[in-house]
Amino acid sequence: MAAGGSASRRAQEARRQERLLREQWQAARQQARRWEAASEGERRVAAQLLVLTERGWRLLVDRRWPGTRAANVDMLLVGPGGVFVLDVKNWRSAPETSGGKLRAGGEPRDEHVAKLLAMTKAAESAVASLGLSPVAVQPLMVFAGQRVDLELGRVRLLGEHEVGPALLAERRRLGGESVRVIADQLERFFPEYEGSAVTEAARLRPQPQSQPEQAPPDAMFDLDGLREAAVEEAFRAPIERWMTFLHPDQVALVRRNWAGPARISGPAGTGKTVVALHRTAHLARRGNGRILYVTFANNLPRVQGTFLRTMSPAVADRVDFRSLHSWAQEYLHDRGVPVRLHRDKAETAFSLAWKHVGRDSCLAEIDPSPGYWREEIDHVVKGRGIASFEEYATVPRRRRRASLRRPHRQAVWALYEAYESIRTERGVHDFNDVLSLALAEARRDTGQHRYTAVIVDEVQDLTLVGVRLLHALVGDAPNGLLLVGDGQQAVYPGGFRLSDAGIDIRGDRGQVLRTNYRNRKEILQAALAVVADDAFEDIDGLRTPGRRDVELTYHDGQVVRVSKPTRAEHDQALLDALRALSPAARADTAVLCPSMRAIGHYQGLLTRAGIPVCLLEHYDGRPVEAVKLGSYRRAKGLEFKRVYLPEHDAALSNDPRTDGTWPSETERERNELFRSQLFVAMTRARDVLWLGSVSRAPEGA
Repeated sequence: MAAGGSASRRAQEARRQERLLREQWQAARQQARRWEAASEGERRVAAQLLVLTERGWRLLVDRRWPGTRAANVDMLLVGPGGVFVLDVKNWRSAPETSGGKLRAGGEPRDEHVAKLLAMTKAAESAVASLGLSPVAVQPLMVFAGQRVDLELGRVRLLGEHEVGPALLAERRRLGGESVRVIADQLERFFPEYEGSAVTEAARLRPQPQSQPEQAPPDAMFDLDGLREAAVEEAFRAPIERWMTFLHPDQVALVRRNWAGPARISGPAGTGKTVVALHRTAHLARRGNGRILYVTFANNLPRVQGTFLRTMSPAVADRVDFRSLHSWAQEYLHDRGVPVRLHRDKAETAFSLAWKHVGRDSCLAEIDPSPGYWREEIDHVVKGRGIASFEEYATVPRRRRRASLRRPHRQAVWALYEAYESIRTERGVHDFNDVLSLALAEARRDTGQHRYTAVIVDEVQDLTLVGVRLLHALVGDAPNGLLLVGDGQQAVYPGGFRLSDAGIDIRGDRGQVLRTNYRNRKEILQAALAVVADDAFEDIDGLRTPGRRDVELTYHDGQVVRVSKPTRAEHDQALLDALRALSPAARADTAVLCPSMRAIGHYQGLLTRAGIPVCLLEHYDGRPVEAVKLGSYRRAKGLEFKRVYLPEHDAALSNDPRTDGTWPSETERERNELFRSQLFVAMTRARDVLWLGSVSRAPEGA
């Protein structure tokens, strides 16, 4: 395009939009003037909104409010940006907000806000059966004759000039057919008063006029504002309309009132995180307190925060998205508790303890690897907050295969005490210490906690101490604690039951999702084949088979299996597949690896090949035309259209070794954990799953 071509194109589009808007405005004024029953303020606002009906919006005016004697809803507007419940005000004084209160002319006007919120709740109920999430239904208070753009909780306050541009600027949520179905549903739920509805026949169709009416004065029509918004709408790139529609059963979970802690579980791809995010937005829109959304991984909170800002920006600033350990460190800092977290020094302390106490003990008979016993201390001893050998001697070691007799447990306890002694002497904390200190502080804090609700995603990856800590923040308050996760997708050793944490989810507070909304049939079948023989115990204590029954919504996926005799040929096949993708396709593609060493290898390989790479540890959920690269663990909670798993089967076998011996119990445990991690990685794929294998190692490898 020649220099200045883009500016010229935008100028032409602006002039076209201006002509169209003037024509639409003339027709809108004439239509609004025919509503004799409406106030002058409502007619002026309706004229602004009628302009939108030529852009795919439906406007319903002066509707009956079911369940009330004489109350009405001023306007309902349905369009690409969602559903909007409008209360039109023609106040002499401009509205003011302060301390969460609404005032005008020095007088309190909070009753108007309460009424609008009640009307919005009724509209949410009306469309819930269609699967429309509550986040897509928004309350607006529109002021005739005023210039206003304020927020009061979930209510947005707009002047008559601001409302049109604000609605055109909304992210696109609904397609044309969805707009029609939802508007028809609202028409049935909120019946019309005679002569008040804007019907299909009343939709604007600008007609040529022999003597066009003069453009209205600025007091009636903000042409510049609407024109700018219309131009932006014309040039805006399509935005993914994700997380607007849910299954009605999921909508019910989002809106449900629970009398205490609750849990949502279900196999991979059943929308647990989606429901959790919608639940978060729902609670934030209905209260004034802060909400903590926490998970184990460090990268996931950034992504989830981006998603919430996309679907419900009005409440995003009242939700804290944090990893558990980063939040705990901040909490302790605010409470004045010193924390000296130093991972490397803690690792050195354990290495010394293993050298002096563990290496020559009976533990080496079971597993000579110090890593296994470090996991035992991290996830069983310290992870459960065990303070005495008597307690450890009898505690069930959930998700740990190796059987430890009393002498072995005594050896573990001696290793633990040696580690703690060296760690304390060196004045450092490990990650478990951070959670234990925070739990002690939370239990001492008898005042009001900062959060009204805590949402825990991927709860199965937390330790028992971590779950106790989050429970302590809100206790058993109604709608206070929501735990989301699936035991089959646990990617860390060790485990617990909710009863161990003193959490009771009896009755309807334990809900299971059973329909997979992510994976194509072939992909899910391939993933389930990996864990088919691995029964697992979930955090509710139920023993569950590895191959679970799942209802599917998508079919015709693609599983590509590539086996090469050497790693070099395998890697070349991966590069060829990635090079064949367009830049836009790479934005929804991930290469996932089992280890940091493998990540380093493939980062170098892709970079040298000129393929842009975005590490998952830096990914925040916003579209970027680069292949995402990270570990199986970092991929938790994410999904991509295409997932590539190089050398995916390198550690899958439970067959006898080459010398004829069978793997030990600890090796079998590690293999089972790896299969669980691989299962998680495979189920990140929606449409295409690429599985690479090396059939034999190259010489000298």
